[in-house]
Amino acid sequence: MLQDAQIQKILVEQNYVSKEDMDRALVESKKRNLSVEKYLVQEDLITNDLLGQAIAEFYKVQYADLNSHQPVKEQVLQIPEAVARKNRIVLFSKSDKGVVVTTDNPTQKGLKLELKKMFPKGTITITYSLPQDIDVSFINYKKELKTRFSQLIKTQNRVAPEIIEAIFDDAYSFHASDIHFEPQDNDVAVRFRVDGVLQEAGRIPRDYYQNVVNRIKVQSGLRIDEHFTPQDGSMRFKKDNIALDLRTSIVPTVTGEKMVLRILAAYVEGLELSTLGLTAKNKKILEEASKKPFGMILVVGPTGSGKTTTLYGVLKIINTPDVNITTIEDPVEYKVTGINQIQTNSLTQLTFARGLRSVVRQDPDIILVGEIRDEETADISVNAALTGHLLLSTFHANNASTAIPRLLDMNIEPFLLASTLEVVMAQRLVRKICDNCRYSVSMKTKDMVAHIPSVAKYFPEKQITLYAGKGCSICSGTGYKGRTGVFEIIQVDNELQELILKNPSTQEITNLARNKGFKTMFEDGLVKVREGMTTLEELLRVASPE
Repeated sequence: MLQDAQIQKILVEQNYVSKEDMDRALVESKKRNLSVEKYLVQEDLITNDLLGQAIAEFYKVQYADLNSHQPVKEQVLQIPEAVARKNRIVLFSKSDKGVVVTTDNPTQKGLKLELKKMFPKGTITITYSLPQDIDVSFINYKKELKTRFSQLIKTQNRVAPEIIEAIFDDAYSFHASDIHFEPQDNDVAVRFRVDGVLQEAGRIPRDYYQNVVNRIKVQSGLRIDEHFTPQDGSMRFKKDNIALDLRTSIVPTVTGEKMVLRILAAYVEGLELSTLGLTAKNKKILEEASKKPFGMILVVGPTGSGKTTTLYGVLKIINTPDVNITTIEDPVEYKVTGINQIQTNSLTQLTFARGLRSVVRQDPDIILVGEIRDEETADISVNAALTGHLLLSTFHANNASTAIPRLLDMNIEPFLLASTLEVVMAQRLVRKICDNCRYSVSMKTKDMVAHIPSVAKYFPEKQITLYAGKGCSICSGTGYKGRTGVFEIIQVDNELQELILKNPSTQEITNLARNKGFKTMFEDGLVKVREGMTTLEELLRVASPE
């Protein structure tokens, strides 16, 4: 396979990227701890499709876009898993004339001979696809967890390690954020939270569950002889190139010990502002605020709405060798090179407030506080932002306008808040429609709003086209694959500073922001609905119209 330096040379020589842009990318990508290709894509200097086409041209083969034209499961399975993984190949299409097979290494020896054994009739065409798209197609080889459990139980004497490995391996493949073990009368349900929604992955017989619980307790540093008290811990799972940091929570229920494992650091790839769903305007506001020498950036929303992910996206922009960045979190969710990260610890009384007092004495330029939970933390945070630090934090509030009165209710002096707060952003996560099975539906607007009257004012046209997912093997029949954010953002300017001094209500803040072009999360989401990124039903699940 090609090395990074070879790909960079191809992009310049084939005029996909100018030499000046490439030189800048080489410098900036090192600052951000990114590959050059990823930097180029994030900065819109090249798209993934153009990157794939450039490499395909170098190999003198066609480019097969697996991202837009994902083959169905039955098609992928026509090539045995062992052969597919060994040769990194996917069946892209098949007809009476022959087959088109795609790979990220078209020059490997003996590939055509191997394919001829499987497809003796017709021509064999080899194309190129990006490695990450090949990996996504390989998910189709995953078997049902229940089937894997039954096989393990029949063939192994001590099955707990194998069961846990199978579960973690699948959780990683399907990008689950949480793994639930739920004891029931006859067995134990295993469920994954994928794209914010729980899906059953399989079941474990009760006879084997206690061994699974004990093994996870040992690896998480918990007591195995304690069955009636809640316990919290953490563990790390490593296998081949997979490394998962997990937060363990165990609580006693009437049917046994229920476990939930939160996957903390599996998908750091997504921590880029350009991939979170921000509009160009909101992204610019956030980037400008992050480059100021002091002040406060707040991201608000409920648990699981992606607040920490957004703040780490900001940190990636400003994480350069000439600044000192320190975080204090509960827990540390993403481990990033070049950042000093502190985890709170109730046993040693290392709280947000005590930790933040110490952090301020560590000469930081930028501070990330995982969450402002109490008056003491709020007071120290505001004063840190006032004394020459850029402070980023999360806060529980329903929307951006509500956050300011809530902070004032925590006895923050209005003049201090007015002079330190730079940006307040609220967010939620919505599931994206699966690209593989998306289809459009044209209808009369009056028919649509008859079912959802509250959205009538947002659809003035007589005819409308919306989108949905049919459900396929790629999205496990849900019609959704992946998530994106919906946002609302308030930038604190001179007028809003004056208003904060008067201890304003939520409505007064909203009215002033409206005059400056403010859009709510629901309105931001409507743009994504019209573009076919998500559905109206999914948007209404997380955000309400005014």
